[in-house]
Amino acid sequence: MKKVLTASLAALLAVSLAACAEDGDSDTGTGETTNGIKSGLKIAFLPKQVNNPYFTSAGTGGKNAVTEFKGTYSETGPSEASASSQVSYINTLSQQDTDVIVVSANDKDAICGALSEAKSGGTKIVTYDSDTKPECRDVFVNQATADGIAKSQIKLISDAVGPAGGKIAILSATANATNQNTWIEKMKAELAKPEYSKLQLVATVYGDDKDEKSFQEAQGLLAKYPDLKGIISPTTVGVAAAARYLSGSTYKGKVALTGLGTPNQMRAFVKDGTCKAFALWNPEELGYLAAYAAGALASGTISGKQGDKFTAGKLGEFTVGANGEVLLGDPTTFDASNIDKFNF
Repeated sequence: MKKVLTASLAALLAVSLAACAEDGDSDTGTGETTNGIKSGLKIAFLPKQVNNPYFTSAGTGGKNAVTEFKGTYSETGPSEASASSQVSYINTLSQQDTDVIVVSANDKDAICGALSEAKSGGTKIVTYDSDTKPECRDVFVNQATADGIAKSQIKLISDAVGPAGGKIAILSATANATNQNTWIEKMKAELAKPEYSKLQLVATVYGDDKDEKSFQEAQGLLAKYPDLKGIISPTTVGVAAAARYLSGSTYKGKVALTGLGTPNQMRAFVKDGTCKAFALWNPEELGYLAAYAAGALASGTISGKQGDKFTAGKLGEFTVGANGEVLLGDPTTFDASNIDKFNF
């Protein structure tokens, strides 16, 4: 009840603030606003790559949150999700006196130096979706635990392949992506359990979060392993590209597919039988939470230490855990029974 009331009060306050703005209130000072967050904060989102539907959705959530606490939202980033492509953007944002950089790391090591330099200049650092080294940021907003994601992915592919088991493969994003590599290692550990002994992981390939390359990698997997029984693609670009390939091939209905995707991307493929089920959290909520964590950091409400608490607008109260991690929640499984209830 407390969480609901908090969310309701935040929503009412947001409406009041909007009404004031319409009446000509252009205050961009440092007064207190929603949930103790200062107004006028400059919050910049730096995704792995721009024009990626997943990060576009996360950016929408981030912008909505920053608007609620009367900050200034911006988004910038590379078109290629390579290891060092974000470094120049971090340097520029730091030079522009950005209060908080909210970044999804393409590589946990490659951007660490730039982030540390930005921190030394007074910029707060929030990572979301994909983390860097803990010492290089203040808070990591995690979409779900790595264990939870790995267990979900292996259970989904096992159910889709069936009791006979067989060969499976992983179609990942980039080879350096922190979150992807963590999930893959956890999935391998999950596959070692007795209940999955009939599943054999034969390959891991990388589509670099590019649609055409991911499509070609899926095609290549079936050319190399014509007896493949299933593909896991824990990336929204990859799973949609693999679904597109399978749906138009002779492997449709014969090779199971699961991964991490959005309902809007995967709806047609679920309905035509290419993919029985897949999982994801709400990326818009992830961006929204990351923005509120950024605002709380820059306002001094939290410092990133374990036990810190802050209120993230309509999502309610969150507590900072070990190593500065804030957890959004468990992933949701989407299938034919519920996919039409979601629109993102």
